[in-house]
Amino acid sequence: MSTFDAVPDLGLNWLDASGDHAEIVLSTRVRLARNLQGHAFGPRARVNDREAVLSRVRQHSDRLDSLEGATVLHMPDLDARRRTILLERRLASRELIGSADAEPANGTAVVVSGRHPLNVMVNEEDHLRLQSVVSGLRLREAWSQVDRLDEELGRELPYAFHHEFGFLTSCPTNTGTGLRASVLVHLPGLVLTKEISKVLHALGQVGLTFRGLYGEGSEVVGNFFQISNQTTLGKSEEDLLDHLDQVVRKVIQHEREARQVLLRDAGSVTEDKIWRAYGLLRYARSLSFEELMNLLSGVRLGVSLKLLPELRVYTLNKLMIFTQPAHLEEAAGRDLTPSESDAHRAAFVRRILGSEGDVSPDGPESSDERPAPGA
Repeated sequence: MSTFDAVPDLGLNWLDASGDHAEIVLSTRVRLARNLQGHAFGPRARVNDREAVLSRVRQHSDRLDSLEGATVLHMPDLDARRRTILLERRLASRELIGSADAEPANGTAVVVSGRHPLNVMVNEEDHLRLQSVVSGLRLREAWSQVDRLDEELGRELPYAFHHEFGFLTSCPTNTGTGLRASVLVHLPGLVLTKEISKVLHALGQVGLTFRGLYGEGSEVVGNFFQISNQTTLGKSEEDLLDHLDQVVRKVIQHEREARQVLLRDAGSVTEDKIWRAYGLLRYARSLSFEELMNLLSGVRLGVSLKLLPELRVYTLNKLMIFTQPAHLEEAAGRDLTPSESDAHRAAFVRRILGSEGDVSPDGPESSDERPAPGA
């Protein structure tokens, strides 16, 4: 299958908020970088190299259990909006989709499994980027999915491998296992208590790093951080995953403690911030994406603290994806100016929050009747 329209919910399984600690951890992603023997990779790859790699992937993907019912999307065949939707859904990188000044290269594609939370970027920085994205903190589950796909592909395709250095990649920091694991977390408590700098500094001291919503080179908005490993050489996949899991669990613990500090020491201010965010989202007529993300951060905090119990985490995840510019244009069926995009975004948010039912600050969970923290 290669028709984008045939799979409108492509790659969105992780939105369901079904994973562990889903109120803080939006998603877990595990990715493997692989290259094929006999073909130049990285900046040296020529058109015939890329097309040969894609041809070999297509030849074998239909026979793999992990890619059963897969959708193959060729980047040059998609318009800019459709390519950007893949970026907004975290199925493709900026490098893969091209830009206004540089169209995507021939031989570039995304292969998305029809049954599993798996996809493959073909001819990005490396020949293959195998990745799984799942809801919540589920590093082992995501790794199991990717490892199975890696074994299936490895039986069919000759990977570039060195007996001393491991899997060979375009970027030296990926050489070895080729593994990059990341966890997307929401940390408003640490930001509001001004503890976030300390936590982020500690990540660097233990071999981890953080990025924004779209990974490397993206800015942090809405208090969402991607925490990931920095290097892969000299360590096993299990060691890398265990280390990341242990550190993320500590970050989650610190975030929960920070939220309790907010309730204890600044309860009325925190509650006011949350309800102001909800009110703006519920009734605003124009919202930029950055403004939306900051407001969603407040509302998401309110849901976690049981101040907005009627809202679902799934709804907030959905708003984060479908209010991005390319998704709004796809829904409108045309290009939108920035001001039109802001208006469409606000209208979409009003409609979705309205369908959840109006949340009343004077309901049974209002501040006058809510049990004190720890009660």
